[in-house]
Amino acid sequence: MGGMLGAGARLRYPEGVRTILLLVLSNLFMTFAWYGHLRYKDVALWKVVLVSWLIAFFEYCLQVPANRLGHGQFTAAQLKIFQEVITLVVFVVFAWLYLGEQVRWNEAVALALVFAAVVVATLPAAPVRPPAGSPPAGAPP
Repeated sequence: MGGMLGAGARLRYPEGVRTILLLVLSNLFMTFAWYGHLRYKDVALWKVVLVSWLIAFFEYCLQVPANRLGHGQFTAAQLKIFQEVITLVVFVVFAWLYLGEQVRWNEAVALALVFAAVVVATLPAAPVRPPAGSPPAGAPP
């Protein structure tokens, strides 16, 4: 059955895709943990802190596996930069849909600059060249 999955078959995504999906899901939890209480300013602060910590637990349950899975395929710095972009995108959507806030032009420009950081961080690294006049690799001193 070309292209059809048999009974019990699972869809498999590359590790990079699974890493990004876990980061997105973890950010959904963290955004609600950090900012969801802004609609409930009449609730005691200790209560929203407690609820935020409970929500953040699930963020950690997704974030830690995302970093563990993605490290090696991505550098730690790349994972962190991806995390920041995902955080901003999730937050912009959250602020718009949940808090009713519009993105201002300067915030959109800032977001575009963070996207540019992802592009720069994922460019292939240039090979390291030895300084001029140094012996070739493997040559006796």
